[in-house]
Amino acid sequence: MIEFIKEQDRVILSYSGEMRGSAWIYHELEKSGTVVLRRTFSLTEKELITKKDSEHEDAPVLFKVATKDGEYYKFPKHILGIEDDLFIHIDIDITSKTFIAERNISIFSKLDRLTEGAIYVGGTESNSIPESGFSDLLQKFPNSYELTRYASARVGAVISSYLETKEDYEEKYHKYMNKKTSKEGDNLYSLVANAEISKYRSLIDKLGSMLENELSYSENQWQKEILQIILLLYPKYIHVFKEAPVRDTYNKKDRNIDLLLVDAAGNTDIIEIKKPFDKCIVTHKTYRDNYIPLRELSGTVMQIEKYIFYLNKWGKTGEEKLTDKYRDQLADGFSIKITNPGAIIIMGREDKLSKIQLQDFEVIKRKYKNVIDIVTYDDLLRRLNTVLEHWLRIT
Repeated sequence: MIEFIKEQDRVILSYSGEMRGSAWIYHELEKSGTVVLRRTFSLTEKELITKKDSEHEDAPVLFKVATKDGEYYKFPKHILGIEDDLFIHIDIDITSKTFIAERNISIFSKLDRLTEGAIYVGGTESNSIPESGFSDLLQKFPNSYELTRYASARVGAVISSYLETKEDYEEKYHKYMNKKTSKEGDNLYSLVANAEISKYRSLIDKLGSMLENELSYSENQWQKEILQIILLLYPKYIHVFKEAPVRDTYNKKDRNIDLLLVDAAGNTDIIEIKKPFDKCIVTHKTYRDNYIPLRELSGTVMQIEKYIFYLNKWGKTGEEKLTDKYRDQLADGFSIKITNPGAIIIMGREDKLSKIQLQDFEVIKRKYKNVIDIVTYDDLLRRLNTVLEHWLRIT
């Protein structure tokens, strides 16, 4: 058993052999000059305080393991087998559990592998581990049960491919770990909630004002303003290129895509933004009891489908051409990719459509849902409001 005795200017380690006695320590020191206790303390005759007593072989063996250094006890690095000296504040209780975890794991040896410089525990040193933090760290060290479960899980994961195991050891290990208290980081949602609320309120006010003053915007300016809203609503997109080239390989012509979106992974999508003119979504009269898309909508969809077709056919050559064209606007090593592009169409209002017209419009949208997201300005407002309500519930 290892105990520690704190004196005014030093710390004494006291070892008492429960089964083997203490004589073996002196024998080991005479034989090799060093004795290792619990795989943690490497001690020599230089630290030895007591002398061998053949009449009292069970008497505790004492070693000086630390000296007082200001407000700390200094444990020399060679005793613990670490790269720098260890400093423990004089007010901290010192026991074997301060140094040794389950299965004789040296705590400070593990910490030494993960950190730079001397380790300080407690006190006022700027880079010291607070006493409460150190206590928490000791509780987090794996216990014997956890180590056994982990070993069983690793072995079980390998042999289960060849043999039938008695239990699902990997599942048992994960269940045990999930019950343990783990580190809880900052709640990022709470940290950014106020900023997100402010952002979406601004977007809603901006779009509402634009829809009320639609006639005061030119087509180009309208696109610029709406594009700002879209990029904030879909932050995965980091680039927008106007009049982006695309090769019509069948007709051997170069064509231009009004707005090409590029996300953070380099993947391309297309966006088409139209001013919200009346009567551009579905007909006001039915055709065989159905409301069908007006020419403005069907024509836009057709144009988008052609752009997607051209991009896919352009393939690897197109990726290289686009990357080279916009090289000055891209980060180093960033490449544009053409991987089944999708599209977003922003156009029209639905506030004056009847319930049946809205139902038929939904059918039209779902027809293209796998490739094209058709968004009216009323739908865009609803999406913004839904996101705002989400952030308001968090705060």
